[in-house]
Amino acid sequence: MTHGTGRFGVIGTRFAWAVALALTLVTAMGMTPARASGEALLLIEADTGRVLKAENATYPWYPASITKLMTAYLAFRAIKERRLTLDTVLTVSPNAVAQQPSKMGFRSGTQLTVENALKMMLVKSANDMAVVLAEGVAGSVDRFADEMNAASRRLGMTQSSWVNPNGLPSENQITSARDMAILARQILLEFPEYNDYWDIQAIRLGKRVMRNTNSLIIRYPGADGMKTGFICASGFNVVATATRGNRRLIAVVLGAPSGAVRAAKAAYMFETAFNNTGLAWLSPSLGRVEQLQPINAAPPNLREKSCGKHRRRPGAEAADDDEDEGVKGFISLFSNASGPKPSSLISNTVALVPPIRVYVGTPRPSRNTAVAKRHRSTGGHAEGDAAPLPKSRPAAAPRAHAATKASARRRSAIPPATPLPATQPKPRAKTKSRASHSAASARPPAQ
Repeated sequence: MTHGTGRFGVIGTRFAWAVALALTLVTAMGMTPARASGEALLLIEADTGRVLKAENATYPWYPASITKLMTAYLAFRAIKERRLTLDTVLTVSPNAVAQQPSKMGFRSGTQLTVENALKMMLVKSANDMAVVLAEGVAGSVDRFADEMNAASRRLGMTQSSWVNPNGLPSENQITSARDMAILARQILLEFPEYNDYWDIQAIRLGKRVMRNTNSLIIRYPGADGMKTGFICASGFNVVATATRGNRRLIAVVLGAPSGAVRAAKAAYMFETAFNNTGLAWLSPSLGRVEQLQPINAAPPNLREKSCGKHRRRPGAEAADDDEDEGVKGFISLFSNASGPKPSSLISNTVALVPPIRVYVGTPRPSRNTAVAKRHRSTGGHAEGDAAPLPKSRPAAAPRAHAATKASARRRSAIPPATPLPATQPKPRAKTKSRASHSAASARPPAQ
């Protein structure tokens, strides 16, 4: 067949350009075969489950904090089954307090709602909040692990076994890229009403602001979830989602050498798929994600590679954060490519929105359903904030919530509303007795 200037000539030219560009980027990123570099890569379509890329996707792997996807999934199911609500109050147990960082660090006996525990777990990757949720759903971590394993069997996650809800090191906590893609897809299909939980950029607890450990949601336009993970044995893991138009993709990267690299490789897979939609029919079919055949092998142990003495900054166990190399390190992976500029693939132009407020304690009583719904969006009374406003005073305008972020990202970040000034007490009549006046002045001022 000859390729002229007709339809197939254009396709041939574009195909050759795409191959050359891919090879250039792969070389620049050092994307050697996954077995040699100790990584697993998988990219699927969220709506169909069709596999677009798979390297070592069915090798067993230690999941680290991407375990929390399963914890969130079971919490959502418990809400659906009316065993819990988002406003159910949970109590931090001594077992939760004993978890290793990353964690919120609340004292035993601290109370908070299911909704706030979920946001803290997914944004901060808080290991103590995963235990709080597990105990709230099932009564104990052991019973929750049984629910995790039952859910895996039901979903066809044949390579997964679970012993804890947060992914802290255990030889028996195992999954694969295949299984995590199946789980992520199920979450998106079964619980679309919780989509906004996955790409919260930051949360605020009193004066403390915590950024999401997944840097893709502020550095790759279209990224909208889901969860990162790291322990020394697993390397840096991520399950990520991104959407352009009506097409949503799920990428899984396991065993990357740093948080910056795992994010860049997920972005590379997204970009390749989004830009080559017209050539999809030329790619060999890899089937659906559940059709990938599991490999019977032991999980690789990347402890020396991830946390050995040779590292410039040896990794701390469960230091689940993409900020280990910063923005420059994230973008520099593409700086040697002769194709598109780094900014065309990964940018810092995603609009930032105000942190979502979270709080400890029970939900504030609300006067009506509309107020209750607005309270959930604003986060209510934060630890260290002023006490709730009295009923006689209208509350300040609610801050942006995850449900409104899509529109918020199209404008500049809005600073928090200034609290209303306290109402000055009216002058008391001169006929009041001295004792009555003293008692009145001893009252605390309005908050």
